[in-house]
Amino acid sequence: MKYVVVMGGVISGLGKGVTASSIGVVLKACGLRVTSIKIDPYFNADAGTISPHEHGEVFVLDDGGEVDLDLGNYERFLDIKLTRDHSITAGKIHHVIPHITNEIQDWIERIAMVPVDGEVDPADVYIIELGGTIGAGNLCVVHVGLVPVLNVVGEQDQKADQAILKVLNLESVAEEPNLEEWMARADLYDTLHETVRIAMVGKYTGVSDTYLSVMKALLHACIACGRKLLVDWVPSTDLEDSTASVAPDAYSTAWSLLRGADGILVPGGFGERGVEGKILAAKHARENDVPFLGICLGMQLAVVEFACHVLKLPDANSTEFDAKTENPCVIIMPECSNEGKGGTMRRGSKRTFFKVANSKSAKLYGSVNHIDERFRHRYQVNPNVVQLFENNGLQVVGTDKTGEIVQIVEIPNHRFFVGVQFHPEFMSRPSKPSALFVGLIAASCGQLDGVLQDAACNHEPQQNQRAEKRPAASDLGD
Repeated sequence: MKYVVVMGGVISGLGKGVTASSIGVVLKACGLRVTSIKIDPYFNADAGTISPHEHGEVFVLDDGGEVDLDLGNYERFLDIKLTRDHSITAGKIHHVIPHITNEIQDWIERIAMVPVDGEVDPADVYIIELGGTIGAGNLCVVHVGLVPVLNVVGEQDQKADQAILKVLNLESVAEEPNLEEWMARADLYDTLHETVRIAMVGKYTGVSDTYLSVMKALLHACIACGRKLLVDWVPSTDLEDSTASVAPDAYSTAWSLLRGADGILVPGGFGERGVEGKILAAKHARENDVPFLGICLGMQLAVVEFACHVLKLPDANSTEFDAKTENPCVIIMPECSNEGKGGTMRRGSKRTFFKVANSKSAKLYGSVNHIDERFRHRYQVNPNVVQLFENNGLQVVGTDKTGEIVQIVEIPNHRFFVGVQFHPEFMSRPSKPSALFVGLIAASCGQLDGVLQDAACNHEPQQNQRAEKRPAASDLGD
């Protein structure tokens, strides 16, 4: 096993994660198998208990691990599947082991042996990213420094991949890097001029890293559809009636952005702030035939909106926000607790079974019987009101194996109105864009019919191509 250690300089956000991922891409292009781990100095056991304002996105793995967003970069760049043990935090170590240094070394060596690319044997190269602000033989150290001003002076004399291979004594076994696929994708991206405008309606719009995987999934889908992505960040609170009187300019701007969008995306989130604005965004999309994708809380609030304005149940709500509502259309899951965060949630890779074969979602996934996607939630659509929704035009097209947990909803006579309880952004890859994100972008730029026809002809999903060939990482039947 060869090790590449990537560490940073004087500030956070310098690009260590992208550097580590890029090194992995080049080594993989040389014919080597690569795995990764992230070491963070914070004392939380995982990223699930840190505010998105402080730390950005919480990335969810197949096994339910809540980890730093850099592990999302590793998975996207390298097309691998990591585990919660591929993230070391000071909190994990200090909570259980007094001999810190030895435990970190043992942890690294143990996880180095875990295959992450579907093969049986360990990888050839192990990339270790040291988080925070702060060789020779089998070890190579890469330091990412801060360069305030960088003048392009031409091609470097020695490329990074060549230097690393030399230090690790891998020159004799490595091939010339084949980056044609990546170069072709970059060249295509540079030629995109026709735009598609997506309104991102959320409560953390001031911190773009909070929605990093969503942004990457949108970008992957746009490249697949041949469109240049334009994202309008719409703070959900600015759409609310209360904002009209206290901040009329912000209110006007938010609604102008929403009305000018080709498509609307309401991502996941927690807490009551901004909920009314997200409901109004779903209402605008539904009433005006604007392509809409609601993720996790975004789906739940689309259901609440439908109950309020189509079923005419004005007090309909989620018990997360109104425990005493007489019309609870979203409720706490029986196995979950509404106290605390993190470990009380249903997390990780779970299976969704399609109930409606001719639904847009099923077609986008390639008309498979089921898919595996990653979840992170505590509340669910109330199964007692599903029939009422379906009788009035909101179709449940995907559930868990019991049929009790609603996991995909659609409005069939809408151009594209889809809500999902899972987070499809976590499984999107540059070479395998998320099926539902492709659906949103295709609908937003008038390509959906063609995409659905292609999917029907190929019978291959845009993503989850091995959905019926492999078990979910958690319970097979969940």
